[in-house]
Amino acid sequence: MTDTVELTALVPDFNSDPYPHYAALRDRGPVHRVRLPDGREVWLIVGHDEGRAALVDPRLRKDWSAHPQWQPAEGGGQLLANMLQSDPPRHTRLRKLVTRAFTARAVEALRPAVQRITDDLIDAMLAKAGDGRADLVEGLAHPLPMTVICELLGVPDLDRERFRRWSDAFVTTDGPGGTENTEAELARYVGQLVEDKRRSPGADLFSTLVRTTDEDGDRLSGDELVGMAFLLLVAGHETTVGLIANGVLALLRHPDQLAALRADWGLLDNAVEEMLRYDGPVETTTWRYAAEPVEIGGTVLPAGDTVVVALGSADRENSRFAAADRFDITRDTRGHLAFGHGIHYCLGAPLARMEARIAVRTLLERCPDLALDADPAALAWRPGILMRGPVRLPVRVR
Repeated sequence: MTDTVELTALVPDFNSDPYPHYAALRDRGPVHRVRLPDGREVWLIVGHDEGRAALVDPRLRKDWSAHPQWQPAEGGGQLLANMLQSDPPRHTRLRKLVTRAFTARAVEALRPAVQRITDDLIDAMLAKAGDGRADLVEGLAHPLPMTVICELLGVPDLDRERFRRWSDAFVTTDGPGGTENTEAELARYVGQLVEDKRRSPGADLFSTLVRTTDEDGDRLSGDELVGMAFLLLVAGHETTVGLIANGVLALLRHPDQLAALRADWGLLDNAVEEMLRYDGPVETTTWRYAAEPVEIGGTVLPAGDTVVVALGSADRENSRFAAADRFDITRDTRGHLAFGHGIHYCLGAPLARMEARIAVRTLLERCPDLALDADPAALAWRPGILMRGPVRLPVRVR
């Protein structure tokens, strides 16, 4: 019988720096039964090869509505009608309907808007930093992707703070959903947004999705549009917040790498990939469950049990990335799992990469004396094991 690892015993330092704990788990084996801080137990896959295999194993399902013991929060079932919580053939159908909105050409068309938003945010951050100090999460890392996603969805400016509250509630819950009140509130809001876009479509992505049909006449249902908006909100926003904040923090803690990037902007693309590998924003995947007994890494996971892949652990495995605990923007980062793998590979990865590249370069060019304004060990990190990022990132901008 596999011993259960008490993650609670590793808190609070597990949140601030989980990587030594993951390394210790990998030394004992690639798969472990763990008890989360809220008392729930899951199978945690910490090995790279085992995690990569699990992400493409069709026996590990994402559609929790098919689980015999799953009971969604009242009023929030619509939110699960999205690609991330679906399996083939439904996943195949949904992804086909929305992929055209995320082509390389479509994402590239957003570049001027992302640059404009970044410039405006940095202008505002510098204007407020009368003493030369700022919070990079509040000033840039959070509002940039939030503004981009809200513009894509055509969400009114006054509703963006509500979106932030809802999104925060979901990503601090390690399971497949948020709190009952949050799910119901968000489902009602997005449902009304769908109806508004049907009546008065605009030039935004969400209006396009409302109108989209494929060659067979298929289109997204009302519930699927609600689910897609939820997925864009949480996955499309929260991941980029962590990517920017964690990535800038890594640069500031490694002055040699920061200097190398400033000296050669040709390293920027690879630097962003190393940020994703070294301290990515998605620490673990959303939950899967075993539809039948599944053997991974020599451990049999019983049918019905919950399975989670620790992406952050997989990307720090020395057998896959030499000296994996070293931040090196020149290394070969191919094969990292920060955006997942297989059919659920992040559809918005090109947009997240573009936002991060623009944000990092513009910030470093505008703030040549940028420096960390806090003891790294004293930074507070987001709770839970799903999303990773500092709550605040104090910096000196001049």
